[in-house]
Amino acid sequence: MVTLYRVQLQTLVLLFFLVHLSRPVCVDVLSDTEAVLGTSKKLTCISCMLREEVKAKTYVSWFYMREKNTSNKTHIYQYNYTYPVEVDGPFLGRLAWNGSQDLQDVSISILNVTYSDRGIYECHIHREFDFGFFNHKVSVTKTIELEVKEKASKDPTAFYSQIMMYVLLVFLTFWLLVEMVYCYRKISKSDEQTQDTATNYLAIPSEQKDNPAAPVTE
Repeated sequence: MVTLYRVQLQTLVLLFFLVHLSRPVCVDVLSDTEAVLGTSKKLTCISCMLREEVKAKTYVSWFYMREKNTSNKTHIYQYNYTYPVEVDGPFLGRLAWNGSQDLQDVSISILNVTYSDRGIYECHIHREFDFGFFNHKVSVTKTIELEVKEKASKDPTAFYSQIMMYVLLVFLTFWLLVEMVYCYRKISKSDEQTQDTATNYLAIPSEQKDNPAAPVTE
């Protein structure tokens, strides 16, 4: 019974450790810059917060430019602290919010991509952190140069990345099973030794326990 309880406890500890390591982690990745005609395209904009426990108000604005190095920017989308808002213009009804709940990922998606969607997209992120006794403001700008093609290009990097991801998941699962089996065998062996010691002690006659053998003298 003691062995079973220890194994269950050890298993729970290992599972808790694995879940703790598998919590979502923010990774600042670049957006894909190629869209396929007639499909949906996600414009990835990620800005990780170094201290996620600090409260922050986030305001996001998306702009579109036909060409580089031009001051003619069109405001196409915004996130107004609490909810996304569409802006009147050429993209009205064709943009959808695709960000995360913690607002570290503030991406949007273009629906039914056309050739006229190619160009420069800017993601402006404004955050106001509340530290209790003072506020701190931070602004970040991400730029995406989007190209529209009739057919998707083959990307071997994505294929190999998926393979490596699956290999890593299999390896971690196998490692967890090996650790559980090792801990089970180690705990079982320890309990067996303890039980053998207790059994040997109980098997000794009570007279020998009370009267140990006297030393032999010549």
